[in-house]
Amino acid sequence: MARRGKRKGRRINGWLILDKPAGMGSTSAVSKIKWLFNAEKAGHAGTLDPLASGMLPIALGDATKTVPFVMDGAKVYRFKVAWGEERATDDLEGPVTKSSDERPTEEAVRALLPNYTGIIMQTPPQFSAVKIDGERAYDLAREGETVEIAAREIEVGRLDLVSFTPDEAVFEIECGKGTYVRSIARDMGRDLGCYGHIAELRRTEVYPFLPDQLVELPALEEAGTEGDREAGDFAALDEYLLDIATALEGLPEVAVTDDAAARIRLGNPVIVRGRDAPVEAPEAWASARGRLVALGAVEAGMFKPKRVFAM
Repeated sequence: MARRGKRKGRRINGWLILDKPAGMGSTSAVSKIKWLFNAEKAGHAGTLDPLASGMLPIALGDATKTVPFVMDGAKVYRFKVAWGEERATDDLEGPVTKSSDERPTEEAVRALLPNYTGIIMQTPPQFSAVKIDGERAYDLAREGETVEIAAREIEVGRLDLVSFTPDEAVFEIECGKGTYVRSIARDMGRDLGCYGHIAELRRTEVYPFLPDQLVELPALEEAGTEGDREAGDFAALDEYLLDIATALEGLPEVAVTDDAAARIRLGNPVIVRGRDAPVEAPEAWASARGRLVALGAVEAGMFKPKRVFAM
């Protein structure tokens, strides 16, 4: 008789907005949350370097289907640049590669900021996850190789100077997908003729999530002790989860009946009804009684599902 496979975890669905501590990698953070919640599946929306702290949205269960929408959202970082040294990793973790006794003036820094806003070209750091001929750039860099990484287009909504001293400056940036804040620090240091690297980095927002939704790891660890894991009691932890649809703010919502929801879950298109319903939308989500049914598109007044969600 065939043996029944062991369950790998709970089928729990939702978003957990972790305040990742500095010193912990994003993969380790996801593993920790997956274990705490005894979740069957988990993933994150946007890697944070181990040196960095702050918002790391973690998707559990079916929420992983909505990760791309969060990955594409705007992000806000607050970061400190130390002047006078350029480092191999463009942050504190790497050895010094260039140094200078020159220091910028506050006026020079402020005059530079417009060059780093709008749609600009940026070269990712040598120590980054960019693939070069199938290999990660950071793997090649750790082997001592210097590789040519092509510049790419990024979008910076704003870059503000928060505080300044001759040796360091604190900035806040709102930027789009693919932006490397370490590259911003490196390039500003070069433009100012003094070199620079990231000394502190914190991500404060990942659209559409808000700072007041952040949860610190100690609070989760404490909640994890309140229930009986063996008996499946995770109520104290589950209180911290946000609904999957929280990640879909900004997308058109199509409200459907229970009968239409059943057809959608079978992969069938349905007619979009209602005065405010979209006639065309390349991306939309269907809901029944306020619950997420499917992701899809609206074409010629029909909602066509692409990814469906369990009840």
